[in-house]
Amino acid sequence: MQKIKTACEQWYDKSLSGTVFNGAVLVAQKGNILFEKYKGTLHLEGNDNITASSIFHIASVSKTFTAMAILKLCQQGKILLDEELSHYFPGFNYPGVTVRCLLSHRSGLPNYVYFFEKLGWPQNQFASNQDVLDYLINRKQELTDISPACIRFSYCNTNYALLALLIEKVTGITYPRYLKQNFFDPLEMNNTFVLTVKEPTKATPSYDWRGTEIPLNYLDFVYGDKNIFSTARDLLKWDRFLSSGLLFTKETLQEAYTPYSHEHPGIKNYGLGWRMNLYDNGKKIIFHNGWWHGNNSAFIRLLDEDVTIIALNNRFTRATYHVNQLANIFSDYFIPVEEETDASTQDSMLQYKTDSNSVHKKRDSIISGKSQHEKKSK
Repeated sequence: MQKIKTACEQWYDKSLSGTVFNGAVLVAQKGNILFEKYKGTLHLEGNDNITASSIFHIASVSKTFTAMAILKLCQQGKILLDEELSHYFPGFNYPGVTVRCLLSHRSGLPNYVYFFEKLGWPQNQFASNQDVLDYLINRKQELTDISPACIRFSYCNTNYALLALLIEKVTGITYPRYLKQNFFDPLEMNNTFVLTVKEPTKATPSYDWRGTEIPLNYLDFVYGDKNIFSTARDLLKWDRFLSSGLLFTKETLQEAYTPYSHEHPGIKNYGLGWRMNLYDNGKKIIFHNGWWHGNNSAFIRLLDEDVTIIALNNRFTRATYHVNQLANIFSDYFIPVEEETDASTQDSMLQYKTDSNSVHKKRDSIISGKSQHEKKSK
């Protein structure tokens, strides 16, 4: 154990310590924490040191919760994996788009991160999951990047925004409440929540690599694809739950970890809510990374060794994703040079280049409740 801890420390000192990484790293085996490191302050100019209880936006790692919630409902017979979404939402006019296609990013749907802007969504008004569905239905003729369903892999946040709506449809409760009742509370993930428009100030600030704060914008309250805030230790509880066999059957987990994208040869693939690297020696890494605003996250699971590797960061740096190199400490993994990130949000970083005065004005407007969305909801 000491040998592993030393190896982790050496890697950290070489790969993260000297970067702008501002966050948490945790490595555990069989639930036992072997290495844990916290660097920086949540507010870059503050004195709120990052600790084990510091909360970060986990970005697309949120998709693992959405996917497993869907699979839980499938186990209960409330959702059918190969049922078309139009069965649950009759107005959804995209033939062939099944629940499985959404989970595996094979729906062919356009990404709301882009089409809202293209179709003129007012950027001073927060969008919702229902807005995503309404645009797909009512403005389909204006969408130019629709592909045939279930033909190829194309990573798309729209898929998981719709899955969150499906959870709400079949359970009769909101997505944030469902996750809290079924995952967060039972697992005592006390520092984990879904950000909602009702409580924008709960959001941990995020920064670009220069250290400039990135404000919330009109996309920030769509959930299912993102918007879960958590800690490294809470995510370890999530990992232990997934490995426990207490809720999910072996068949369900096998579905989740089965690769569905084989049209492009290589080690990279995607299951139902999980990325995976499949190596020639038979080894497999199950993981998901995330990127939203300045937040980067990595949640890595080595099932053969029962190892969990977690990194959370709120100052943008690709170095966060290099934690996958720690897998080689436990076995002979062949780590790729380019790590998978949430590519769908990469270009959206351009939207947030703004001077510090603009940042604070926007943030103050949100905190004071002066956004157009909140005015309309009163």
